[in-house]
Amino acid sequence: MEQPLLGGPPGGRCGAPPGGRWWYRALRSWLPVLSWLPRYSLSALRMDVVAGLTVGLTTVPQALAYAEVAGLPVQYGLYSAFMGGFIYPLLGTSKDLTLGPTAIMSLLCASVVGGRPGRAVLLSLLCGTVQAALGVLRLGFLLDFVSYPVIKGFTCAAAVTIGFGQIKNLLGLRGVPQTFYLEVYYTFYRLPEARLGDALLGLLCLALLLTLQWMKSSLVRNAVVVLAASGLAAACLTSGFPVFTVTGKTAQGLPAFRPPATSETSANGTVVSFLEIVEGFGGSLAVIPLMGVLESIAIAKAFASQNDYRVDANQELLAIGLTNIMGSFVSAYPVTGSFGRTAVNSQSGVCTPAGGIMNSAVVMLSLAFLMPAFCYIPKASLAAVIICAVAPMVDYGVVVELWRVRKRDLLPFSLTFLLSFWEVQYGLLGGVALSGAMLLHHAARPPLKVTDHGVLLVELGSGLSFPASEHLSHVLHTHALLGKTCSISIDLDLWGYCWVRPILLGKTCSISIDLYLYRYCWVRPALSL
Repeated sequence: MEQPLLGGPPGGRCGAPPGGRWWYRALRSWLPVLSWLPRYSLSALRMDVVAGLTVGLTTVPQALAYAEVAGLPVQYGLYSAFMGGFIYPLLGTSKDLTLGPTAIMSLLCASVVGGRPGRAVLLSLLCGTVQAALGVLRLGFLLDFVSYPVIKGFTCAAAVTIGFGQIKNLLGLRGVPQTFYLEVYYTFYRLPEARLGDALLGLLCLALLLTLQWMKSSLVRNAVVVLAASGLAAACLTSGFPVFTVTGKTAQGLPAFRPPATSETSANGTVVSFLEIVEGFGGSLAVIPLMGVLESIAIAKAFASQNDYRVDANQELLAIGLTNIMGSFVSAYPVTGSFGRTAVNSQSGVCTPAGGIMNSAVVMLSLAFLMPAFCYIPKASLAAVIICAVAPMVDYGVVVELWRVRKRDLLPFSLTFLLSFWEVQYGLLGGVALSGAMLLHHAARPPLKVTDHGVLLVELGSGLSFPASEHLSHVLHTHALLGKTCSISIDLDLWGYCWVRPILLGKTCSISIDLYLYRYCWVRPALSL
């Protein structure tokens, strides 16, 4: 189609006409589906079905692989992959975005739940509640305080952690711990124990995926490679040659629709209460929802810019939050937008968010009828899929870019990158804290240029806010009292709230300046004694 159905005239929300009843316009602002559904056509349906089928064939092998990253049974990846296709078309504002399990969210989940499916499902409910609350309260602007260097540092470190963590599955190694620095040590320590069959199959799958990606010949290359590897593994197993490590027996059928358990019983029979579980989650209840919405909204905005439409960050928060809440009722762990599957969706010519319904149908059919066949999927092939998926996230060029544009931004990037190898949530929190401190320092200590050529000239290189008033006053006092000039000119370019009221006291050039930031103005006063 020439124009996406989500497009609309400037100034209207999702194409809302200037007339109409106010209550219907308000309802449409909360349910964007009402903006494109009345104009839905047969040609759009045909394009959405093709795109949904294509994305579905990509989703199934990736979901199985990401469940391994999360430390959960492989069926939980599929449990997490279909709810977004039903919720997002109602509430989402991006025609391209697909919600489901991703590498970063799986890594964050693994660091918190420790392979316990019950806690992963409860985590989805709590993360969704936080995200939906932010959307309802229209607090999407808070995401703007997470800077680009922090996001890049986190994603680069997460990609390295996830990719290296799959080497043990690629080579068939066992007994390798999850902690990153121990994982690095034991991977090399146990390298002589690599299984020949797994290593050969894993490297072959990796080479095939890279070749298909380079040739750009298939949008469903993951499904093709995993299917071929599974066929080979099944043939070997039925012939009595178990040369590959496979996923093994998996639960069959669709998950039951029920609320997540709010308590659990430990191995020794102790009952762990809801509050104790929440206390165990700790700061992850802030980090995981934050990272989820940042990843999703960044992807949605990127494809909206590419395809000439706009997305609403607050509405995206609500859509992601409700997807995670409802997903917890079907045993899903936290999900967010996937860049790779969104790119496939866009390239396949999707017209509306309805394409996600077909994607979800493919996943549900796989759960209902194909789960017995999934037990033959080699872990080495899933590891190859994950490595190829996360490799583009390691952006080496960002270091050169930050060095060229603004060198000080390398500080939050480096802190986030390094701390993420200790604990991924600490990396994100540390980077946000440092970048916030740098922002506050810039507000309190704006760049000043002071020149003295008979007249003391003070020029500010940026806007002036109230934390900087004392600093400016100190600079003026220092130069006025130590210098010999009694004439002062202040050049202020204030592109924000400001009302500058200078009070010049005495004949010895002692100066007191009070700054009140109440009204919009652009002030350029020249003050002389």
